[in-house]
Amino acid sequence: MNRIRIALFLLLVAVLPTFAQTVRLQAPDVCEVGRRINISYVVDTQDVEDIQVGEFPGFELLYGPSTSTQSSFQMINGKTTHSSTITFTYVLLAEKEGDYTLPAASVKVNGKTIRSGTASIQVLPSSNTSQGASSAQGSSSQSPRNSDGSISDKDLFITATASKARIFEQEAVVLTYKLYTLVNIRQLAGEMPELDGFHCQELNSKAQLSLKYERYNGRNYGTAIWRQYLLFPQKSGKMTIPSISFDAEVEVTNHNADPFDIFFGGGSLTQMLRKTIKTPKVEIDVIPLPSPTPSNFSGAVGKFSMTGTLTPEQLDANDAASMRIIVSGQGNMKLIKAPSVDMPKDFEVYTPKETDKTTNTAAGAKGNIVFDYVIVPRHGGKYSIPPVEFVYFNPDAEKYVTIRTDSFHLAVAKGKPVAGGTSVPEKEDLRVLSSDIHYINTAKANIRESVDGFFGTTAYVLVHVCAVALFLLLLAIFYRQAKANADIARKRGKRAGKEATKRLKLARKLLKNHEAGPFYEETLRALLGYVGDKLNIPMTHLAKENVREALSARNVDEALIQQYMDVLESCEFARFAPGDPVATMDKIYESATQAINNLNKNL
Repeated sequence: MNRIRIALFLLLVAVLPTFAQTVRLQAPDVCEVGRRINISYVVDTQDVEDIQVGEFPGFELLYGPSTSTQSSFQMINGKTTHSSTITFTYVLLAEKEGDYTLPAASVKVNGKTIRSGTASIQVLPSSNTSQGASSAQGSSSQSPRNSDGSISDKDLFITATASKARIFEQEAVVLTYKLYTLVNIRQLAGEMPELDGFHCQELNSKAQLSLKYERYNGRNYGTAIWRQYLLFPQKSGKMTIPSISFDAEVEVTNHNADPFDIFFGGGSLTQMLRKTIKTPKVEIDVIPLPSPTPSNFSGAVGKFSMTGTLTPEQLDANDAASMRIIVSGQGNMKLIKAPSVDMPKDFEVYTPKETDKTTNTAAGAKGNIVFDYVIVPRHGGKYSIPPVEFVYFNPDAEKYVTIRTDSFHLAVAKGKPVAGGTSVPEKEDLRVLSSDIHYINTAKANIRESVDGFFGTTAYVLVHVCAVALFLLLLAIFYRQAKANADIARKRGKRAGKEATKRLKLARKLLKNHEAGPFYEETLRALLGYVGDKLNIPMTHLAKENVREALSARNVDEALIQQYMDVLESCEFARFAPGDPVATMDKIYESATQAINNLNKNL
């Protein structure tokens, strides 16, 4: 019987769909001299006959390859799939500083040779004080710390830099705040103040940050771009970006902890310290735009191009044509105004529809702005519309530039016949026509007679009865809908606690399985989902600012609100913070649970 089962299992494996056979190289991007690293070649099959790997420049091969295998089966909608992998792992020792390329592996599978890609790795000089870097490599080195227990400004700081020190008015400049750390950060909070004289747009407010190695002043720091802002100066002169204060919560080793107290639950190997970080001021020299300013210059600064189209090119009088002007390029795109269009005097032109198709990047705002004009010619004839002009200032060339579309041509036929058999006349057929007066039908209309004939009739009564009945019906529908919405909101508020509990239970399972990414996502869903359900706020509106405003509107104590916001900040930051991920996840879970419970008591 067992033999039959084994045979059936092998037959099943043989006929199951499998994934494409590939080889992936997994390796860190950076390491230190004297550090051990693991690199792995993962093959999407276990039918490997041989593997060949070249030399590892800059590294000493300590051990390898060691092999491990993994198989999995999935059944989705009655279809079963099978996947299997074998991983070849090498242990290397970084010997020399520099940039190196890890070699590709050649793997023979069922008589066929497949190759992996290569990978670049940077080897930095050794650093015995790089806690942030050490944590990324799994080291247990101690956190930098002064004798008085404080964190020095060399262990944790944020730089502020501008992409340009000298710019023109309305020219884009990128302001970057970069974090450098040798310690384990658990929380970091700080906001950009209102900037006088600048139009400011944040670039990466929703980006997930990650720490990377960087050599700075002889030490290996964990670094991350904390915030970036796109600035457009609105006036000239010496402009100053003020210093910003950031509040950091740092986990360090508790050197004064008693081992016996720790063993019996009376102490901890780590402790939390708070540190205020102040960024340096940034000076920017803003140059005024040169004089004289062209009369049709609307304030565009950057590099631009322009195209124009007119459709259709043939139509009847009183029909509408569409003129589309597209301004493309890079600069202060969101401040560009619609170009003026010189139309024949008997054309009606409506205010253009503006479509913004720009994005903010580290290089500035780029993309295009689309202006759609609706044009209605009132009389037949052949018309030529002059080119549309657009004037901008090029900061690189330091001069004003005028760009133009091609001229437009439009053939307008006589208007279609209207009631009475008349038609819109040709322009040359008109003797006197005021710009505000159109043709009037001179036929007599017996309006009073018609009204008197309808008033008091059965039809008149029925119309009014139907109108009243329709009004009452709509009123009943609106009332029922409003009541239903209120019931939904009430039910949603009642189950807010239960839904949050469900999400926290799932987060607890993810914590136990050491699944950091899904854990933080589920914890954020629990935090934001509770407020959304309790206060009947759509998920699309659950930004941190909206949460704070909604809680304040319900007269929630400011301390509880701040506790809730701190947990949200911690949860978002912990995704990229260095240190022990399990300890961090456990702390975040406890903080989130406490914050929801405290808030539930006050709502």
